[in-house]
Amino acid sequence: MTLPLDIGSPGLRLAPLVLPPAFTGLVAAGSAAGLACRMAESGEADAATLLMEERDDVIAFAVVLAPTEPLATARRAVFIGMQALADAVGAFGPPEIPVTFHWPDTLNFNGARLGGGALHWPEGCDETETPDWLVFSAMLLASKRDAGDPGLTPDSTSLEEEGFPNDLREALVESFARHLTKAFEIWDEDGAARSTGRYLTRLALPPGVRATIDPSGNAQLVHADGRRETLLLRPAVSAPSWRDPATGTVRL
Repeated sequence: MTLPLDIGSPGLRLAPLVLPPAFTGLVAAGSAAGLACRMAESGEADAATLLMEERDDVIAFAVVLAPTEPLATARRAVFIGMQALADAVGAFGPPEIPVTFHWPDTLNFNGARLGGGALHWPEGCDETETPDWLVFSAMLLASKRDAGDPGLTPDSTSLEEEGFPNDLREALVESFARHLTKAFEIWDEDGAARSTGRYLTRLALPPGVRATIDPSGNAQLVHADGRRETLLLRPAVSAPSWRDPATGTVRL
């Protein structure tokens, strides 16, 4: 693992996390996603470098990935990240409450938006080229105490609102790393179809609609009346619908 020599400098330090082998956990001041991308681009961070933000309002983190296929298909890594995120959330929440996805990168808990994931790749990378790196980042609402009356923001929820344990950040990030490792093992051993199939079991769809995911990561929907529809992955992950552009955090 190649890491900055000034690891103790302001803005970056080792994180007190228990992670799977090969992972290195860091605490980042500012955007974990932005810093992870800059470190990956400069060669300061290899795959499995995981950066975590220290904030009270959200749980935010990012992990560097090492793709082995062209960007056009490597972008399907977002489904792996989302599945790991959902598994981590589900491990700490009431088992009877569903964790679902809104295409392709919004995570819902108990029918309301809790957060989501995002995928980042090198600027200018061609669809036919294998990227030098990918970064999967995620953000969950930890608390909405500063958002006013919850009745004014019924489309979103928070870990606090749903009764999750307090001080969950480190435990949830550790759980995500374990589930991410397992998700990539499933991809390697059983292929993309098994992995995207696991994602589809959580994807919220209208009644009677069947869905598959093609090699480019686009969702192919077949409606009950036979009508077919394609949901494109690239434009959706380029502008995550769960993120509020005004605040940079989860839309309330």
